[in-house]
Amino acid sequence: MSSGYDVIVVGGSNVGATLACALGQAGLRVAVVEARQAPAAWSADTVDLRVYSITRASQRIFAALGVWPGMVSRGVSPFREMHVWDAGGSGTIHFDCTAIGEDTLGHIIEQRVIQAALHERLRELPTVELVCPAELAAIEHGSGAATAVLADGRRLRAPLLVGADGVQSQVRAMADIATEVHEYLQRAVVAPVATEHWHRETAWQRFLPGGPLAFLPLRDGRCSIVWSLPSEQADRHLELPEPGFRRALEEASEGALGAITEVGERVAFPLRRMHARSYLAERIALVGDAAHVIHPLAGQGANLGLLDAATLAQVVTEAHAGGRDIGDHRVLRRYERWRRGDNLAMMSAMDGFKSLFGNSLLPVRQVRSLGLRLVDGAGPLKSFLIRHAMGLSGDLPRLAMASPAPE
Repeated sequence: MSSGYDVIVVGGSNVGATLACALGQAGLRVAVVEARQAPAAWSADTVDLRVYSITRASQRIFAALGVWPGMVSRGVSPFREMHVWDAGGSGTIHFDCTAIGEDTLGHIIEQRVIQAALHERLRELPTVELVCPAELAAIEHGSGAATAVLADGRRLRAPLLVGADGVQSQVRAMADIATEVHEYLQRAVVAPVATEHWHRETAWQRFLPGGPLAFLPLRDGRCSIVWSLPSEQADRHLELPEPGFRRALEEASEGALGAITEVGERVAFPLRRMHARSYLAERIALVGDAAHVIHPLAGQGANLGLLDAATLAQVVTEAHAGGRDIGDHRVLRRYERWRRGDNLAMMSAMDGFKSLFGNSLLPVRQVRSLGLRLVDGAGPLKSFLIRHAMGLSGDLPRLAMASPAPE
């Protein structure tokens, strides 16, 4: 039994590692239980299939934790503009960072880049122990502590255990926390692609009847596509020979970036909405995908999880500094109240967008197009929307309000 910890974090991916860095930086003793080692190096000519659209709020969190320079050195892809248009009408909207006095709207960052930088920082923090590779076998909670029982027999004990272990969270299941799940009956096809024209550090998104298609700009000039499709259609697109897939992609994007000249490995993952009925159990808290999953059409899922991590870290460190029991339900309820409403609001907004742009009725298409044009022409409203989406407004934790590091 090892009981010299303040917090056990199960899951060392983006959200769990961010939480552990924040807690460790504040001097708390943290054990991070993770099944796989993060990659330390990779071939420069490859692209990770998993990329994330990282907001300025998330950048500020990474900067405050000292991991942003490590991400920049490994390669991040800024995007300075966003162009969105509707396949079912004439509506378009264009966002430009210069219109709100910012250098970027955000960054596209590969999963492996985020992981490598965070794990490098974890190893630097003297009060953080990365328990890896390790698998969770059971959890016990009560009597003033939570215990993580690992598959190799080790037992880790702390006042608080955090589930940061993703959508299939073992912690959530072992704590008997129920979920509300809605299957969209869609899959997102992702792949790196090369295009005839440079992406111009612009994120491109077209709303199609079957789901949105996004081109996310990468640092080497390629784009990462995220194409949401009905499940059977997604399977057919995965099976298409490359020339056929290129033609389908060019047609779906209206040739916005010219011809598709090359397509890398294609994979697809199912799309669903999931929300835990509670983020808490006795001496247990959930963060990130363990607590909520949303449709990827606005790329906000990772950012919500990072805000969870920063918020829980603030709540826990403040309680710890005040001599309070950090695993007490009354302490953890502050975290849940702070984040649950914002997460639900974003989930509802994404469902609303999906329903609105998936409707092919002519009156709906006409109103939709008119709405996009009106918002595009309404400077103050458009600035408000983009600043909120960038994480520059709202009830943010302190880490997300810190000044970002220079590029």
